[in-house]
Amino acid sequence: MRFALLIALIALTLTPAETTVAQDAKPLPNLPTGAGKIDADANPEFLKSQKSKLQFRILRKGTGAKPKATNTVKVHYHGWLDDGKVFDSSYQRGEPIEFPLDGVIAGWTEGMQLVGEGGMIELDIPSELGYGARGAGGVIPPNARLHFLVELLDVR
Repeated sequence: MRFALLIALIALTLTPAETTVAQDAKPLPNLPTGAGKIDADANPEFLKSQKSKLQFRILRKGTGAKPKATNTVKVHYHGWLDDGKVFDSSYQRGEPIEFPLDGVIAGWTEGMQLVGEGGMIELDIPSELGYGARGAGGVIPPNARLHFLVELLDVR
């Protein structure tokens, strides 16, 4: 009994209360042209938010501040569907984008608060935190899971 309690306490100290390991390790994503580097020690396992069904992995630790939902962020991103089809990419356009973090889909608002400025995160966003049953613009089908690679360039 004491041993089981000790193991449980050790596990709690190793895993932040806000996250759990979501699934087995997956290969790190292929980076779009123009993306910065992934940390050599980036964890290949996705973590799952305790607040929602958002899954994420930090690919590069940022050294700056983590944004709040009320901040405006400047990012470079690459978005794709489960089948690998890219539906949007600021890298392909050659220009980062800036927006208020509370003005985008819930998966982005929650996920971007997990990485510091200068960092890179991969988001695996379930439909209910994305565009849901309505989809978006004929490009994102209804009930689609969304995948993003995002570099956080600036927080204001």
